[in-house]
Amino acid sequence: MTERHIRDFSLDFFSLSGKKAIVTGGNRGLGQAYAVAMAKAGADLYIPTVADDDGTTNELIEAEGRRCEIVTADLTVTGTPAEVVQGCVDTFGGVDIVVNNAGIGINVEDVREFDRSRWDPMVAVNLTAAFEMSHAVSSMFIEQGSGKIINVCSMFSFLGGQRSPAYAATKHGIAGLTKAYADEFGPFGAQVNGIAPGYFATELTTETRKDPVYNKAVLDHIPAGEWGQVQDLMGACVFLASAASNYVNGHVLAVDGGYLVR
Repeated sequence: MTERHIRDFSLDFFSLSGKKAIVTGGNRGLGQAYAVAMAKAGADLYIPTVADDDGTTNELIEAEGRRCEIVTADLTVTGTPAEVVQGCVDTFGGVDIVVNNAGIGINVEDVREFDRSRWDPMVAVNLTAAFEMSHAVSSMFIEQGSGKIINVCSMFSFLGGQRSPAYAATKHGIAGLTKAYADEFGPFGAQVNGIAPGYFATELTTETRKDPVYNKAVLDHIPAGEWGQVQDLMGACVFLASAASNYVNGHVLAVDGGYLVR
C-alpha cells in the first residue's frame, strides 16, 4: 500500500504532461471539449471519428503545444478498436487515457415502432464499441500498472427512457460497464469512471432550445437555471484523467447543474 500524505499534494496532480489520450468522436461537440481540456493539461490526443472534420480540433490542440492525430475509424467494426489503440501506440508511443465518448443521441420513437433497426446501431456504438475499446487497453493498463478510462454516461444512466429505450439501455449499460471494469482494474492501479452530462447547449440541442415549451421544462428542472456550456465538462474530464482522481474508481460523475436532485 502506497502511503499518501497531505504534504505531498500539489496542483501537479492535475497535470497530464506527457500523457497520451484517445478520445473517440473527439472532434465535435462534447468530445471536442474533453480533448481540448486534456491538451490544455498537457496530453497528446489521438481521435478516431466517423464525423467530418473541419480542422478546428487540430488547431485548438496544437495551439496548446500538443500533438493531435485525427483518424477515420468505424468503432462498430469488430477489431477496429484494437487497431485504434495500436495506432495511438505507433503514433505517440503508448496510451494512458481512453475517453469512450462516441455515441448516437436519443432516437425518440413510440415503443410500438421502436424495433431492432433502431436498437442495434445504438447498442453497437454506445455500448459495444466502448466495451471493445476498454478491452483493447486492458492488458496494457494492467501491465503498466496505470491507466484511466472515462466512459461518457448520461442522465439516462440514472433515469428511465420514455420513447428512447435503446438510449436508456445503453447509458445504463455503460454505467454498469464502468463499475465492472473499475472492479477489475482497481488492484492494478488503473481507474475507470464515468461522466454523465446533463442538458448542454450544443449544436445538437439547438432546435430543442428554440422550443419554448421544451426549453422551459428543462430549465425548470435544473437548479442552476441554465443549460450547461461545454467548458463546464472540461474540469471534470481533467480530474478523472489525472492523478488527482487515483482513489476515485467506479464513480459516475454527474455534471448537470443539479438536474438529478430536483
